[in-house]
Amino acid sequence: MLRIENIHKDFENNTQIIQVLKGIDLQVLPGESLAITGPSGAGKSTLLNIIGTLEPPSQGKVFFNDCNVYQMDEMELNKIRNREIGFVFQFHHLLPEFDAEENTMIPALISGYSKGESAEMASAILSQIGLKDRLNHRVGELSGGEQQRVAIARALIMEPQLLLADEPTGNLDKATGDEITKLLLSLNKSRGLALVIATHNLELARQMSKQLRLIDGRFI
Repeated sequence: MLRIENIHKDFENNTQIIQVLKGIDLQVLPGESLAITGPSGAGKSTLLNIIGTLEPPSQGKVFFNDCNVYQMDEMELNKIRNREIGFVFQFHHLLPEFDAEENTMIPALISGYSKGESAEMASAILSQIGLKDRLNHRVGELSGGEQQRVAIARALIMEPQLLLADEPTGNLDKATGDEITKLLLSLNKSRGLALVIATHNLELARQMSKQLRLIDGRFI
């Protein structure tokens, strides 16, 4: 489903070129779960952003269902981001003036669904992940774990094939983080959803079907 070939990523700092990724190859199968670990600054988040089409590589190719995504125009890329790839960040990036249901609805509204259809879709996914009684609570009325669940619901409302999660438990206490881990693995199994997680949490990483360690821009 996902294949990346010889991915390099460089950043320019004044006159200095910083090489963050130095030739990454990776394949992810449907329904697979993968943890990418490594120290801070190793390039984990950068790699997820490239996979998720949020920023292009300096060199290399990313194939999603055999389509080279960085040869697509912006409209085609937007469709893949909206419908095929879900993204969960360490900080949930929810809109505080909206309630749980309204935050979850956003990708469906962007995709062209009516407000009523979007609300129905949001209610269904929020109920599935244990927030049936919190639909109309605003962000400030939700716990940290509940906020992250809303972020996961928002990422999944369009039923993507791939879920990317960047330190999804990094901002949570251990008990809440364990709940989020169980939820992600449950969704991975029940939906056949491919799951790629970047994490410092080795306990979380060990629960994935595959682990790769990123050091100095390369997998070891």
